[in-house]
Amino acid sequence: MAKLTGRKRAYPLGMGDVKSDADSALKEWTHGLTDILSDVLENGGLGEGVPGSGDALESDEEDVEDDVSGSKSKSQNTSQTMVDLEDIKMNGDSAAPIPVDFTTVGKAVSAEPTAKEMVPTTSPTYAALTKQGYSIVGSHSGVKICRWTKSALRGRGSCYKYSFYGIRSHLCMEATPSLSCSNKCIFCWRHGTNPVGTTWRWKVDDPDMIFQGVKEGHYKKIKMMRGVPGVRAERFSEAMRIRHCALSLVGEPIFYPHINRFLDLLHAEHISSFMVCNAQHPDQLERLHRVTQLYVSIDASNRESLRKIDRPLHRDFWERFQRCLDILREKRHFQRTVFRLTLVKGFNVDDEVIGYANLVEKALPGLVEIKGVTYCGTSTSAGAGLTMQNVPFYEEISAFVVALNAELERRGLKYGLAAEHAHSCCVLIASERFSKNGKWHTRIDYDRFFELLEKEKADGTTFTPEDYMRETEDWALWGNGGFDPNDERVYRKKKDKTIEAAPTS
Repeated sequence: MAKLTGRKRAYPLGMGDVKSDADSALKEWTHGLTDILSDVLENGGLGEGVPGSGDALESDEEDVEDDVSGSKSKSQNTSQTMVDLEDIKMNGDSAAPIPVDFTTVGKAVSAEPTAKEMVPTTSPTYAALTKQGYSIVGSHSGVKICRWTKSALRGRGSCYKYSFYGIRSHLCMEATPSLSCSNKCIFCWRHGTNPVGTTWRWKVDDPDMIFQGVKEGHYKKIKMMRGVPGVRAERFSEAMRIRHCALSLVGEPIFYPHINRFLDLLHAEHISSFMVCNAQHPDQLERLHRVTQLYVSIDASNRESLRKIDRPLHRDFWERFQRCLDILREKRHFQRTVFRLTLVKGFNVDDEVIGYANLVEKALPGLVEIKGVTYCGTSTSAGAGLTMQNVPFYEEISAFVVALNAELERRGLKYGLAAEHAHSCCVLIASERFSKNGKWHTRIDYDRFFELLEKEKADGTTFTPEDYMRETEDWALWGNGGFDPNDERVYRKKKDKTIEAAPTS
């Protein structure tokens, strides 16, 4: 076996209980092992594997740290150095980013006979993204597994989406059909390497090709995890059937011209759709077909803060932002809508509770996520003045959430503190639309969603977000921490192992 696999782990260790599921567990494990051995015989080895797969990563370590540190030494020796336009200093002394307006005005320029590729395979952008672990699909799409997928495969916990909405991270694919974005957010994890633009000016790939490509890329990366110590055989087997798709990887998924066709392909295979947008494309948002859940990133409560944090490319970014909120209000009984607030201490936290409450009152989203920023230590962030000092503690997040909830209550808006995932510094405020018999129902009944969706397509019977909600688990409720007791919580060395309960309002 060692010769066949090159001394790598060929398949996760299988476990079963002789009093209950030993026979079925052994049968499933044997089937998986047989498939792997067939791959070995066919391909002559296990493939790429995961760099450093012998090292046990902790469940709360960000893989972006490795991406940044691992690229420093090599990037210094490359002949071409990529610099964000916002980071160029004209006078040599100023550390502040230069405001640049990318919006085209004046006479229209005639289109070229052949549209260019967004991310050619020979471009520095392609090299940078693939080095960070992305699989580029076609000319403008991508897929990557997140660290929570790796954590869930090892039984070390899923992300906040499991606590809030019932998404098990090892069943989730994170992908995008558009690597381009219309913002250059200071806290972007993508190291400022993805393309930007205000209009689609590139070659457009076929949605069927993108769909097949992202699935293949995802499964390939899952297979690379089979040699990592601690991966559970049953979860590895489950991960080979994608159940959810988070369209939030990088760029702006809603920017893709055929996004509705792509959503249809997901739903046809009963893959739930979690669409994230940055409230800069109101026309596309208005035309968007039904999704399982629609996120809108609300990174600031006023025009000036939004300009500093998101660094939008559109001149009329605030007007676009406001129009998107109007659309969300109109569609709140059609789409399951979520505000996603990313708090950056020193930028959008102090004295902005009332401003955020104004936005909630305007759009009336079904759910409001409040999460602390994750610092990834890039030059883009540093150039904008972002450091670890801007990362709020969970106690600060909790205090902000309590204050925001109190302000919403003062205005007579029916919201409440529903759930939390302290491990991610994330809290969920929910509309009382998702409260039934005194209990929160923020989770999603995915089977019910697809039943309703298919009926709607068949005979036009419409449905609302309340029709496919499911009760929130007790351990995920506000004040209970939000970590699944069926998983194993792993802490870093010398780290306090106690989690303080969230304050009550």
